Amino acid sequence: MTAIAPCRICSVEDSFAPLSPILDLGKTPLANRLVVATSPQPDPTFPLSVAFCPKCSLVQITETVPPETLFSDYLYFSSYSTTMLAHAEEGAQRIVHRRSLGPEHLVVELASNDGYMLQFFKRAGVRVLGVEPAKNIARVAQERGIETRAEFFSLDYARTLRDERVAADVVIGNNVLAHVADVHGFVAGIQVLIEERDGEAVLEFPYVREMIDRLEYDTIYHEHLCYFSLHSVQELFRQHGLTITEVQRLAIHGGSLRITARMTKSGRAPAPSVTELLEEERAAGVCEIDYYRRFADAVRQTREAFLSLLGQLRSEGKRIVGYGAAAKACTLLHFCEVGVDTIECIADRNPHKQGLRTPGTRIPVVSVEALVEMKPDVVVVFPWNIKDEILSQLDGLRRSGTRMLIPLPEPILV
Repeated sequence: MTAIAPCRICSVEDSFAPLSPILDLGKTPLANRLVVATSPQPDPTFPLSVAFCPKCSLVQITETVPPETLFSDYLYFSSYSTTMLAHAEEGAQRIVHRRSLGPEHLVVELASNDGYMLQFFKRAGVRVLGVEPAKNIARVAQERGIETRAEFFSLDYARTLRDERVAADVVIGNNVLAHVADVHGFVAGIQVLIEERDGEAVLEFPYVREMIDRLEYDTIYHEHLCYFSLHSVQELFRQHGLTITEVQRLAIHGGSLRITARMTKSGRAPAPSVTELLEEERAAGVCEIDYYRRFADAVRQTREAFLSLLGQLRSEGKRIVGYGAAAKACTLLHFCEVGVDTIECIADRNPHKQGLRTPGTRIPVVSVEALVEMKPDVVVVFPWNIKDEILSQLDGLRRSGTRMLIPLPEPILV
């Protein structure tokens, strides 16, 4: 683990403002590092604190766990979520249509996971290349016929690809920018890939305003190093000769931004959507520390409300289980100090997680079928961002009397 002092964006400059602390979530284990039941060693924990840069407005955690530790072997497969697949298909179709892509074009996706999005470009007849650091996930993509390199993307690796005559018409990066420790090398690498063909980069990432306004503190974990506003990401891209020409707000992942960036020297001006959102951010206070301090106060209040509701359910003798052994669950469970004595088990559709236990809390992960057979009184829905998908999957349980507990932004039973 490496603690940072300067901002991840502003640290390359001669002068930078000191970071302002926002919220300390304590020491937590690595959110996606599920463990075997027989593991005798305590799970390692790392400090998890969030800070704000008053110069570029970037919200960031103050520690960096090496990416090789986090991502070389990974258990998150995007294809297990029908919500993610539908979103990926829509995004691919949109890009193919807008850019009139065909067999002569190349789409490169960074952190391409199991090929869940690139498959839609390939079906449209477009050449694809995935760059995925998790070897186990890259292997799955390769088995599905998606050309995938098991590598961490960086400026050096972008130059390697360029030397192999790889030039992209479109570079995609969905939910990866926030995970990158060397954001400058990553964005500079994108510039290298799109320069020759005057291409574009299309990136999606969780939007910091949604995290703040909806109290989504469970999206804070060691993999998420940065929490971007349009102001902060614009400054990052500016430093590497890239202009954000379009921006969209999306509902996915509890609220995200989708940005499109082109080479600044191409002369393409930002669309009105960019200037309008920048103005909205200034009016909302996104560039001011007080906006984030109010968030920290509200997080502590919702923690107490969640614990109070769980305590009430336990006093009534209710059997409580969870759904979704997601990274969100790790942060929420540890910050609220909730363990297996309260939540008996957590169901997950991903068979790679079943039979393991959550890090630190050691709550067993079971199949959805096992959860249904248990007929619990209450199911805590940890991936609230796809709650509609989950509520649909568990409709039979709900009709038989099981209640669903949505923990954020305020805990409610449905």
